Amino acid sequence: MTDEKEKREQLSKEIQQLLEEMSARKETGVRTKLRMAVWKSTIHFSYGVKRLLDIVLSLIALIVLAPLFLVLAILIKLTSPGPVFFVQARVGQFGRSFSFYKFRSMYVDAEQRKAALLSQNQSADGVIFKMKNDPRVTPLGRILRKTSMDELPQFLNVLVGDMSLVGPRPPVPSEVVQYSLEARKRLNVRPGLTCLWQVSGRSTIPFQQQVRLDKEYISSRSLKQDLVILLRTIPAIISGRGAY
Repeated sequence: MTDEKEKREQLSKEIQQLLEEMSARKETGVRTKLRMAVWKSTIHFSYGVKRLLDIVLSLIALIVLAPLFLVLAILIKLTSPGPVFFVQARVGQFGRSFSFYKFRSMYVDAEQRKAALLSQNQSADGVIFKMKNDPRVTPLGRILRKTSMDELPQFLNVLVGDMSLVGPRPPVPSEVVQYSLEARKRLNVRPGLTCLWQVSGRSTIPFQQQVRLDKEYISSRSLKQDLVILLRTIPAIISGRGAY
């Protein structure tokens, strides 16, 4: 009888212990789900605020800069034949293609002449094409590129949601074909008008270092960091360093 009583008591203790463990796991599971819900809400909120800033600031920029747009359009038309805007297919978030706008800074046959200039590519990594004294650039285009005014129409890309104010610069499809798996991580976020490497040297930064800086931005991006990059863009444009 004693042994049987002890067995029942032992079984009762084990059942009680099991119930306590199950209760603890349930509480832990609830806390984990709650933390995950808070984390997701915070992420969605920050994305929403970032998108709101993109819309408001790009809309203000387009309105304020409208007179400058008109002046540049007239100058482009007067100084070289061809359209005012250069429209090109670029690769955005998750590989989605979109129409990318710039003020035209090259002659209209620039794309046809590119193949003959590939041997003079000054990009160390060869994935992107960069040439400091590119003969395809018009005299006015050199000024537009030096001051980054050729990029101003991209505020429209930001407004419609193809781009963000801050994010990795959008590549052309021919560049993406050459991307490694690491480089493709740049496509995980919406491309931007300016980015970390744009304010750190622009075209003087080798492609692999651009990828590293873009990945650094993606892994630590925040509204505070975006504001810092936007503020750093102003002196980068004024200095003209690495712009060609």
